[in-house]
Amino acid sequence: MSGSSSTQSIENIRHSLAHLLAAAVLEKFPDAKLAIGPVIDNGFYYDFLLPRNLTPEDLTGFEKKMRELIKKRLPFSGEKISLAEAKKLFAKQPFKLELIKELSDKNENLSIYHTGNVFMDLCRGGHVNNTEEIPADAFKLDKIAGAYWHGDEKNPMLQRIYGLAFTNKKELDDYLKFVEEAKRRDHKILGLQLDLFTFSDLVGAGLPLWTPKGTTLRNLLDDFVWQLRKARGYVQVDIPHITKKDLYEKSGHWEKFKDELFKIQTREGHLFAMKPMNCPHHTQIYARRQWSYRDLPQRYANTTKVYRDEQSGELAGLSRVRAITQDDAHVFARKSQIKDEISKIWDIIQEFYGAFGFKLSVRLSLHDPAHMEKYLGTAELWDDAESKLRSLIKERGVTAAEAPGEAAFYGPKLDFMAKDSLGREWQVATIQLDMNMPERFDLFCINENGEHERIAMIHAAIMGSIERFLSVVIEHFAGAFPVWCAPVQVTVLPIGEKFLKYGEEVATALKKADIRTELPYTNESLNKRIREAELAKLPYIIVVGEKEAKDGTVTVRTRKSKEQISMKLSEFVRKVEQEVRDKTI
Repeated sequence: MSGSSSTQSIENIRHSLAHLLAAAVLEKFPDAKLAIGPVIDNGFYYDFLLPRNLTPEDLTGFEKKMRELIKKRLPFSGEKISLAEAKKLFAKQPFKLELIKELSDKNENLSIYHTGNVFMDLCRGGHVNNTEEIPADAFKLDKIAGAYWHGDEKNPMLQRIYGLAFTNKKELDDYLKFVEEAKRRDHKILGLQLDLFTFSDLVGAGLPLWTPKGTTLRNLLDDFVWQLRKARGYVQVDIPHITKKDLYEKSGHWEKFKDELFKIQTREGHLFAMKPMNCPHHTQIYARRQWSYRDLPQRYANTTKVYRDEQSGELAGLSRVRAITQDDAHVFARKSQIKDEISKIWDIIQEFYGAFGFKLSVRLSLHDPAHMEKYLGTAELWDDAESKLRSLIKERGVTAAEAPGEAAFYGPKLDFMAKDSLGREWQVATIQLDMNMPERFDLFCINENGEHERIAMIHAAIMGSIERFLSVVIEHFAGAFPVWCAPVQVTVLPIGEKFLKYGEEVATALKKADIRTELPYTNESLNKRIREAELAKLPYIIVVGEKEAKDGTVTVRTRKSKEQISMKLSEFVRKVEQEVRDKTI
């Protein structure tokens, strides 16, 4: 959410509010130990070591005190200080003393900022001139969280107070509404409510278990991607979930990712790893035989899980997991075929995301020439790969933002960004051009002159991680999936037990037409069953009773409308089939 004033102005407001928060906390807890209080997206926070745990009532009191300080029209003023002065001023603040030492060791200047005569903090600045410039009705203390000092669990656990701050009350109110809507759409809650996935303490954090409905949804999306790839000449391959350490040493992944791998020691003392990516395995499928230039490109598709030893604190629903399903593909092509192959993948991405109503923008992620030690290969290889991607972007008439330093360690990439229904931007698909893996594995074809010709490798994941993609899609649709990918498309509700037989006939006919249907007959009232279907966000609810059984019709209502429409069953089947074919949103 952006403010109407400049970025610098809102940052100064937020930074100043962090100081006012610290002043309010110190008044209530004079022995509080202060850590840091930076500006963040939409607000600020400050970390404290306090004699007791804070409560929501404390936040209310701090807010009240901050508004009192704003009314006093306190000036902000800064000054540089010496190391000796800094140590004296903050003698009773151990975290500040640690920061002072760190800054001094880096030969950085030390400075303090005063808020009138009520507060002073170690700070390099960026503040309003006077507290009267802070809109008193446009901030709110939001929540309390725990945070280790310097993010290290060996250090003390501090209490972090988060604040929201904007340039006016409307922006704050709009943001709070946005947060409430985001909570309503939270995939971690909806996924359980809609019975798509679950987690088990016995299985472990970050390892989602997929229910029948969730698995249906995953398979539908994966098959959609496969059909798009199949039409463009891809073939399916399959690989093991573990590999010898040697494969990743040769690919370069071991050196870069060894601390993030799950490792397996065999009885004979060999070291294996659970695969964190698939590309090195696919190189070995290509390398199994010698290829003529006439055989290229070779296009391998493989939906499979990879595993990464993410830390517990980093895990978040489906957004960050330890078992990641990738709809992965690798193209082994001559350099003259690169543009055409990437363009085909680009077409797949546009068609796939178009079926969800996502509008895509493109980012070109490049290497950082000043830090070549982070990457495999030579500067010449990188320049060649990046120029090919720039040329393709130009040919397609697209404007792409460039992001130096965001490339994969083996090659530049095209990142596709999608905005969801709340306006949040997500990185979704990616296409990576790799000139390094073919060098490391000596991948070639025999060209027209009978010579070995080095090939290129293109990495392409359309959904990327199915888990992460589904977290985005669940929240984008608030769980109300389009008919074509809804795990259950129709529920059939007989008015009473005497119409159960006709309900079964309707459900059977729908299933024969490949329409995903359930018939959840219970002794509950019809209204209650309709309500349950609405809460399950099912696209269509069919009600059948005496009139429908007599006429061979169905009464249909959608989750969006309580209006009931009577139609022939065959007509309803054609309607659903058409929506599925067209992937209607």
